[in-house]
Amino acid sequence: MNFAAGIVTGKAGSSMDWGVNTAYKTYKGVEVEPKHMMDMTLIPSIDPIDIGLGSSEKGNAAPSAKPRKKTMTSVYLKFFETAPDGKSRRCKFCGQSYSIATATGNLGRHLANRHPGYDKSGDAAASTATAPQTTVIVKKSQPQGKAHQVDYDHLNWLLIRWLILASLPPSTLEEKWLVNSFRFLNPSIQLWPGDKYKAVFREVFRSMQEDVRLSLEQVSSKLSIILDFWTSYESFFYMSVTCQWIDESWSFRKVLLDICHIPYPCGDSEIYHSLEKVLENYNIENKVLSCTHDNSQNAIHACHTLKEKFDGQKAGPFCYIPCAARTLNLIIDDGLRTTKPVISRVREFALQLNECTDFSEDFIQFSMAYREGSWKFPVDTSARWSGSYQMLDIVHKAGKTMEAVVRKNGEKLGDRMILTAAEKTAVSIVHGYLEPFYKTTNNMCTTKMPTIGLILFFMDHISEMITVCRESRHTPEWLKSAAEDMAKKARSYSSQVCNIFTYMTAILDPRIKCELIPENLNSENHLEEARAHFMRNYSTGHFPSVTSGYGAHEMEDGGSVSFAEEIARKKRRGSIVSATDELTQYLSEPPAPMPTDVLEWWKVNSTRYPRLSVMARDFLAVQATSVAPEELFCSKGDEIDKLRFSMPHDSTQAILCIKSWAQDGIKFKYRSTEIDYERLMELAAASVADNNVTSSDKKQK
Repeated sequence: MNFAAGIVTGKAGSSMDWGVNTAYKTYKGVEVEPKHMMDMTLIPSIDPIDIGLGSSEKGNAAPSAKPRKKTMTSVYLKFFETAPDGKSRRCKFCGQSYSIATATGNLGRHLANRHPGYDKSGDAAASTATAPQTTVIVKKSQPQGKAHQVDYDHLNWLLIRWLILASLPPSTLEEKWLVNSFRFLNPSIQLWPGDKYKAVFREVFRSMQEDVRLSLEQVSSKLSIILDFWTSYESFFYMSVTCQWIDESWSFRKVLLDICHIPYPCGDSEIYHSLEKVLENYNIENKVLSCTHDNSQNAIHACHTLKEKFDGQKAGPFCYIPCAARTLNLIIDDGLRTTKPVISRVREFALQLNECTDFSEDFIQFSMAYREGSWKFPVDTSARWSGSYQMLDIVHKAGKTMEAVVRKNGEKLGDRMILTAAEKTAVSIVHGYLEPFYKTTNNMCTTKMPTIGLILFFMDHISEMITVCRESRHTPEWLKSAAEDMAKKARSYSSQVCNIFTYMTAILDPRIKCELIPENLNSENHLEEARAHFMRNYSTGHFPSVTSGYGAHEMEDGGSVSFAEEIARKKRRGSIVSATDELTQYLSEPPAPMPTDVLEWWKVNSTRYPRLSVMARDFLAVQATSVAPEELFCSKGDEIDKLRFSMPHDSTQAILCIKSWAQDGIKFKYRSTEIDYERLMELAAASVADNNVTSSDKKQK
């Protein structure tokens, strides 16, 4: 590796545009001489624990106090001379010119193609150099680690990027076989100690967190936060705090604020104080409109305490909302209660199908013979709702096929996987009952923006399905019993979520309005309260030009108003009154079709409802779920749970936050200085090409 410097750009005087995401930006560097490029300072104010992206040699574990000047070490440069303007190099054999930024590997290819045997005649060409000594290319093979001067700090920064994007702790790099693999490639490679990686992570976290804080200062609308909780393998209890809003261009924005370790005893008081600290650190207490929690009692009590604080400060309306997805997941779990033993056996069968090609091919052939549909493998075998419904699907739609495969491969699969007629009947009943639930969760997972209004619409439909099951004469008693428990959970959710706050949020969804709101939420009192809230907070407060009505230049005779102006004022007042009635006009129109993009609709219609659209930007950011539905109902959640559970305590906050911020497009920084990973990759690629050319030359010699 022959990495050049120039990895970090400061805040001022920068001529480089660093990229962060995998879709990297174009490098905009100024062409400079190699010596100057190598002498650039990469990280300002290096302390012993801080990281300088300087060169490293074998046995050099720590950076020297005084930066050393670097020199270009490629043997090919001896056959080129630099032009007086410092912008190009000229071949000493043929006079061909190349840009100063040309990779040395390309220079080597020029020599090999245009001047075969250049290494033997190189003495004559090199004799024109200022030094009197003769340049000699040693044919004897050199130790791999000393072929080039290697800047291993560049490698360490690339490894930091890898650790963060892969969500791996720094201790990963202390694994013996990984270290040995690096040393096999180059014995002189020097990896930073684990403590140094951790120090860099902490500094990067602080720098990027400051950027998040500054970006939130520019947000003009209200913010909504969501809380999620989990416990790690070390029995540490964590809370993630995420912030969401809708920007001026009607784009939905979301950013992770922090990962908080909740101290023992992990109760509502500890949750409240941790949440309060996060809001204070970002200075957004006066902007928060709502908090969506995970339905736990501790989270509910913590949010209630936060509401009491905001009410005491008269900071504006605030509401905390239970997670609809978690409620629905518990409701479905009650519905699966009777068939869980059968589902477990079918899951074992499905795992065998996924693992053995012979079994899956038998399944496909039998399903075609029995006309039980077409199946693709692997099937979803997760223990989440999507996987459980897939197991019901196999029994309900391909029961004969399943039995035929089991009987054909009885020695390997065992007869215990053959279901009785009663078990098949029970599965078919549950499958039919839960099919609307599956369609609902599918819609929740695939909807671009599951608003409060849409989720309440879905939950109301779920309640209706439960009621039909309970009241049907054909429903078996065991399913009615399950439906009773399902109904209790649905009623509990409804009692928590049905209030004026969610009513206002729901009617601002142009697909829902008043027509599709659940009956227990839709009342004249709520409508009047919503109108009063709109008039009080949005009718003129966001539009000072409307409030004034006229400017100072309209005044005549030292402040007296002309008769014509008095008439004009009356007309202006009349127009203002009609403007403040935007809510009535909006609700009088029929709802938009369900496929409508809510944010796009408001973007187009914001000119018709200039004041109401401001209210919509605030309230439509409120979330009905504390976790993305696909992370709860689908196998995607398994990967997230594994990651969170296995992350060590000393890396959880920094790695998870930095990864989330980088994926959201926030610049990767160290001490407020951007790190150019695109440039690092370019240097790495050039180094590989350089080494390949060198290896080719050695083989030819």
